[in-house]
Amino acid sequence: MPTLNIFRSLHHVCIVVADLDSAIAHYQSLGIGPWKPFPSLEAFREELTAPDPEAFLQLKYAYAELHNVQIQLCQPPQGHTPQRRFLEERGEGVFHLGFDVPNCDEAERAGVGAGLEVLMHGRKPDRSGFTYFQTAATAGVTLEIRSSS
Repeated sequence: MPTLNIFRSLHHVCIVVADLDSAIAHYQSLGIGPWKPFPSLEAFREELTAPDPEAFLQLKYAYAELHNVQIQLCQPPQGHTPQRRFLEERGEGVFHLGFDVPNCDEAERAGVGAGLEVLMHGRKPDRSGFTYFQTAATAGVTLEIRSSS
């Protein structure tokens, strides 16, 4: 596989949890926070590729900005999402690492060109968004690229 330069700038670590409120309370008790609710995922509805798009849009997220990285907590709904499957099969834990890229479309093409399979993909009208690659079996964790507007 050719060397990829799309996994260079770590933006966040995403942890799947069974109960978002309990997890936030625990992290806050350790001095980690403040926690903010993640913006609605509805902006991705028009261009969303996921096993169950409706369930994906119901994922509950909160995040905390640390000095060097963001921590995200994700509570998956019932339904067919990779996050729900992860929680049911493995329990709570790190689901993915998210990397900043300047252009999601170009970075996704580079990943696919290097042999990575797309697990999920979402774009806003301004072309910002995300792509999750199916890397858990070989990398131990799902790798995501993301860009913001």
